[in-house]
Amino acid sequence: MWNNAPLSASKPNITMTASPTLLLLFYCLAIAAFSFLGGQLIDRIKLTHTATQLVMSLVSGLMLGVAFYHLLPHSIAMAGTPDATDLAVWWLMLGLVVMLLLLRLFQFHEHDFSAEHGEQHDHPHAHAHAGDHDAHRFSWLGIGFGLALHTLIDGIALGAVMRGGAAEGLVGLGVFLAILLHKPLDAMSIVTVMKAGGWSHTARRNVNLLFAMMCPLGALLFYFGLDAVDGNVAVVAAALAFSAGAFICIALSDLLPEVHFHSHDRFKLTLALLVGIAIAYSIGMVEPAGIHDIAH
Repeated sequence: MWNNAPLSASKPNITMTASPTLLLLFYCLAIAAFSFLGGQLIDRIKLTHTATQLVMSLVSGLMLGVAFYHLLPHSIAMAGTPDATDLAVWWLMLGLVVMLLLLRLFQFHEHDFSAEHGEQHDHPHAHAHAGDHDAHRFSWLGIGFGLALHTLIDGIALGAVMRGGAAEGLVGLGVFLAILLHKPLDAMSIVTVMKAGGWSHTARRNVNLLFAMMCPLGALLFYFGLDAVDGNVAVVAAALAFSAGAFICIALSDLLPEVHFHSHDRFKLTLALLVGIAIAYSIGMVEPAGIHDIAH
């Protein structure tokens, strides 16, 4: 029988003991707060163009590192079958394709909120710019729906890694950080488009609050509802690989192309990408020892 308890490993464990449930609740509260704050800040401050691009580069590296160093290996280890790698790759590909279709269908990301946005966004691929004066009053609905699906998948990733983790340590830290740093940008996208469409501050705040709760909702539903599903270990393994594919797609097809088409600040943007990958790798030092090994 499969057992969700991880084997001990030889690497040093420098983590603190934490209940997975309490830790998940903390993650959810932090993600909701950061997401809501990101949407509110659009009315109060303007991020510089360079600062926005640096954040996107950092988050891209973090998401790639989390997918390859944490989600995918954890999925393979949890499945624990001879064809575990093949199954994980299939689920990874499915996650990548589903997220790509969401990105293409809704075109829901607008990641430059700076004053010089119009001057430096000179790359040829088209976007629905949030600052356009002819923005339709209800154009935010498509963006909001696409991002809601996106953030629910993020929530599933967080819930899955918490269900598949150990009973101690800062399990899920990499997934948490990747989501935490990305959600404010998503919230800004929705609120910015609503603002361009003439919606009131109250309406923008209410939608922002609703969006901030979507990721925690997905995480909590998966985490607490999994016991009702037969073969839940296999479900968690599939969800982890699926989430890895979604993270890879977001990084490679959404965030990095935005950075790539900016010829300025190449060194700083590349460095931020590498720092994000390094952070994802180093997170393994503060996660429970043996988290990628599952006992049978």
